[in-house]
Amino acid sequence: MSDREVEVVQAVGREIAADLFISLSTVKGHTAGIQTKLGARNRTELAVWAWQSGLL
Repeated sequence: MSDREVEVVQAVGREIAADLFISLSTVKGHTAGIQTKLGARNRTELAVWAWQSGLL
């Protein structure tokens, strides 16, 4: 990823953390746990699952 793309991803994580009143590391931990439970290899697959499930 480019430096700018990394910045965008980090900003998304910080926004989620702020919205839920949790730390960025907690967001990362929850995301990793969800990926494991769903067998998703990455956040893109997680997003696809959420879209297909009607969560997004």
